[in-house]
Amino acid sequence: MISRRTLLATQAAGISLSLAGGWVRPVRAQAGGPLAPWNVAAHADPRLAALAWAVLAPNPHNRQPWLMRLVGADTILLHVDLDRRLPETDPLDRQILIGLGCFAELLRLAAAQQGIAAEITPFPEGEPQPRLDARPIARITFRGSATPDPLFAVAGQRRSAKQPYDVTRPVPAAALARLRAALLAPDGFGAEAGDVTRLRDIAWRAWEIEAKDRPAWMETVRLMRFGSAAVAAQPDGVSLWGPQLDPMIAAGQLTPAAMEPGQEGWRFGFEQYRAIFEATNAFTWLVTPGNSRAAQFASGRDWLRLNLAATAQGLALQPVSQGLQEFPAMAGPYRELHALLGGGGTVQMLGRIGHPLRAAPPTPRWPMESRILAG
Repeated sequence: MISRRTLLATQAAGISLSLAGGWVRPVRAQAGGPLAPWNVAAHADPRLAALAWAVLAPNPHNRQPWLMRLVGADTILLHVDLDRRLPETDPLDRQILIGLGCFAELLRLAAAQQGIAAEITPFPEGEPQPRLDARPIARITFRGSATPDPLFAVAGQRRSAKQPYDVTRPVPAAALARLRAALLAPDGFGAEAGDVTRLRDIAWRAWEIEAKDRPAWMETVRLMRFGSAAVAAQPDGVSLWGPQLDPMIAAGQLTPAAMEPGQEGWRFGFEQYRAIFEATNAFTWLVTPGNSRAAQFASGRDWLRLNLAATAQGLALQPVSQGLQEFPAMAGPYRELHALLGGGGTVQMLGRIGHPLRAAPPTPRWPMESRILAG
C-alpha cells in the first residue's frame, strides 16, 4: 500500500499525480529513450521530416493513435491504429479523431517550415460511422510552396500543463483575441476569463464522474506504465516514472491496484486534481456547427493551433473535456456543457487556460519510424 507519507514526499519532490495525464517530473530527452523524439532529427525526405514533428501532437491519453503509409514520392496516407482507441470513454472515437486532426495540422506546419505545401484531404474513401475503421483518415500530398507559419516556432515547447495555474494573474482579453485569430475556424472559438464558477463546477463534476465510473477509470489504469523500464518499452499512455517513483514501484508501493477507485493512490490523485480545477480562472472551447467526422477532424487541427498560440503567449493549456464524452454516465454534464457553450452546435473541446506556475515536461513518444506502415 502507498503510505500518505510517501505520497507527500513525491509531492515535495515536485511530482504531482495527474489522473488523466501521468506523473509530472523534470526530465531530459536521452538518446534512444522515450523522450528522444522531442529532439527532432533531420530527414532528407520532407515527408519524414514533417512526420518527425507530427508525432509530438497532443492526443487523448497519449495513445498516439496514428499510423502512416508513404505512397509514391509525395503522399502520406494517415490511418488510425484501431487498437489504440478508447472504447469506454470515447465510444464513438470522436476524441481519437480530434487527436489525429492535431497530428495532421502539426504535420502541415512542419512541411510549411520547409517551404512545402501539404494538402490535406480528409476521408478520401468516405467518413467512417459509427466508429473509425481501416479506411484512411486523410490523404496528405506534398506539392507546391508554402510560407512558414509563426506558430511552428513553439512546436517543440508545447505541453498539456496539468497543474494549478496562477489565479492572481488574469488571462487578458487581448491574449484571448490572439488565440481566436490563430484558428482556421475562428467563429468556433469561445472563452471565459471572468466568472468561471459554473463552468468550473460542471467540468469538475464531469471529471469526478469519470474517476468514479469503474469501466471508464480502469481504461486509464490499464494504460498506466509503471516505472522507467515500462515507459521505455511502451512510451505511450500514462507514464509513472522517474527517480522518485521507480524505487516505489520496485518496492511494490505503487501498483495498478493502488490506482483503482477508492484506493490510496487514487484518493491522493483525486484531491490533487480537485486543487488543479480550483486553481483555474479561465476556460476556452471549440464548437463546430455539426458533428460530422470532417468537423471533428477540423476541430483537432484548430486545437493544435490553439495549443501553439497559447504557448507562444506564455500561457498553459490543459484539455478538460471529460464532460464532452459520449458514454452513458456522462450524459448530465454533456447536456449542461452544450446548453451553456454549444449555441446549437457541438462542443468538441474544452480546456482550462492560464499562467503556469512551473514548466511542464514533455511526454514520452514512440519514434516516428515505428508508426510507418510497410508497403
